[in-house]
Amino acid sequence: MKRIGLMVHGKRKDAVACAAKATLFLQGAGIAVQAEDDAAACLAGVTPFSHATEKPDAILSLGGDGTLLRGAQAAVKWDVPLLGVNLGRVGFLAEAEPEDINDVLRCLLEGRYTLEERVLLDVRANGERWLALNDVVVSRGGYSRLITLEALVDGERAGRYIADGLVVTTPTGSTGYSLSAGGPIVSPNVDCTVITPICAHSLQHRPCVVPGDAKISLKLGTDAEQRASLEVDGQSIADLSAGDCITISKAKEHIRLVRTQPAQFFQLVRDKLTEWSR
Repeated sequence: MKRIGLMVHGKRKDAVACAAKATLFLQGAGIAVQAEDDAAACLAGVTPFSHATEKPDAILSLGGDGTLLRGAQAAVKWDVPLLGVNLGRVGFLAEAEPEDINDVLRCLLEGRYTLEERVLLDVRANGERWLALNDVVVSRGGYSRLITLEALVDGERAGRYIADGLVVTTPTGSTGYSLSAGGPIVSPNVDCTVITPICAHSLQHRPCVVPGDAKISLKLGTDAEQRASLEVDGQSIADLSAGDCITISKAKEHIRLVRTQPAQFFQLVRDKLTEWSR
């Protein structure tokens, strides 16, 4: 590797300090460092992404899961691996803690790592397309009433939900919002997608698991002047009106996460959920 790109949680002083430590280590190993423009301005000898003439060979995320999800978009764009260092509360997707950063970077530079592929969701609405590593959420947002959503799976009606919204999640995202809404924990190597209602008005509406290659359609009801918000990986990206339709399917792209240790998913779940409940 010759170039590493940094994604940094700009509002956390510890993230900037961690980025400075990583930069010092990488530059000492002869690696060029790039970063988002705001972060680059705080780091000596770092090239802003906007001025870079070549793409990085890997992305290093320094922050919580939100920063890593942002880093995932860059990693997919450049088709490079993603390594996460957790500075947040939970950090399900991260590979290391801040005190381990030099060790994991040494593993990265010496080739002592594996790449774990995770699926992405292809999300389309109103002529636009997005990619989701974690989840897609259609919610009532600032709308004061429950919304009506019809869900179809491969053209078959799966349900008509009167609820605060729906979460459609990958196995990767099953430990996020979907879990809080009552959805199942899914091992990352299971090929499936989960549909989880958010505070459904009817008790008959439960989370359901569908094949990973299924095409899911969500249609906002037309029986009232409804409004909803579309969020992809925690980012609000579109406002929806009555009758709008969202289609969700497995994307042709995928993300590759850098792993320097053997994967122990359920140990991670036990550790992180215990930490989360403190």
